[in-house]
Amino acid sequence: MPEPCGFPVLQGLLCSRRMEPSRPSSFQPAGAGALLIGTTAGSVGVGALIGWGAGSAAIGALVGAVIGIPAGIFVVYRRYREYLA
Repeated sequence: MPEPCGFPVLQGLLCSRRMEPSRPSSFQPAGAGALLIGTTAGSVGVGALIGWGAGSAAIGALVGAVIGIPAGIFVVYRRYREYLA
């Protein structure tokens, strides 16, 4: 049993137990890169398929890349937002 402090209010503040150390962060840069590349490549692939159906796969892939890069950044931010703040 801990020794009591002189004042009851201070006993809860000053004579409390030590805090447990927090777990180390588990940010994985390789996972973030894979998520970014996967999202961008998926968007380029879908854009190429839509462009192929419309008559030009190259333009569809380009539009997919223009949409996929910001989408990939957004997906990585949403996944790792507690480590990026």
